Amino acid sequence: MSFNLVTQNLRSWQNRKEWFFNREHTDTYELWYEGRYKRAEIWQKKIIGGLLEKDKRINTLLEFGCGTTRFTRWWKDIGIEATGGDLSPFMLGQGVQLFKGDLVLADSHHMPFKDNTFDAVAFITTFEYYKDPVKVIREAARVGKHGIVFGMMNRNSPKVVRRRVQQLFGKNPFYVTANFYTPNTLTSVIKEALQDRDYTLEWNCTGLPEWFPVQQWKVPYGDFFGLYVKLK
Repeated sequence: MSFNLVTQNLRSWQNRKEWFFNREHTDTYELWYEGRYKRAEIWQKKIIGGLLEKDKRINTLLEFGCGTTRFTRWWKDIGIEATGGDLSPFMLGQGVQLFKGDLVLADSHHMPFKDNTFDAVAFITTFEYYKDPVKVIREAARVGKHGIVFGMMNRNSPKVVRRRVQQLFGKNPFYVTANFYTPNTLTSVIKEALQDRDYTLEWNCTGLPEWFPVQQWKVPYGDFFGLYVKLK
């Protein structure tokens, strides 16, 4: 697979400059998970896996916004065959070296797949960047037959304040265009997008301080939450 098309001039999307079109950031993305975010990743995978394992219909999955395939490589550990999709050729340029499955360069607002191609569609810390989230959810419900899983940076977290302060001083470019959700605000968007569909929701939060007596709970506070839409 070759990504040396016209990508050197690609710097923006949705009329915004995005960090995932900057080689300075994409080439070092994996290092974040191997360092300070290692513990967070472990708990994120635990709550996402816990939500999905209850739906025995899920055997195949499309992860959109897969980036360097950090999570895409993990789905097989819980018995799910994954395909990855991303808009950034720089991120996929990293992912193609690390992931043995299929990858597609595409926009999540227009997924290049037929109806019900996969059992589910996943968005892991990428849904925060979509300008038209309703359209993306409808696309996911079209392509994913049984469900949609979200791994989200939670707005109900002191880290959100810290990130915004950092941005005021020209630091931390990763969240400048991100729209942070809570379980309740994401549920409202899902309700608008799937008003003609029958579904159920379940979510869990994590990203709590290491000293806290529990590390996942059904209270809408913490750095991260997983939410599963089970389509009927």
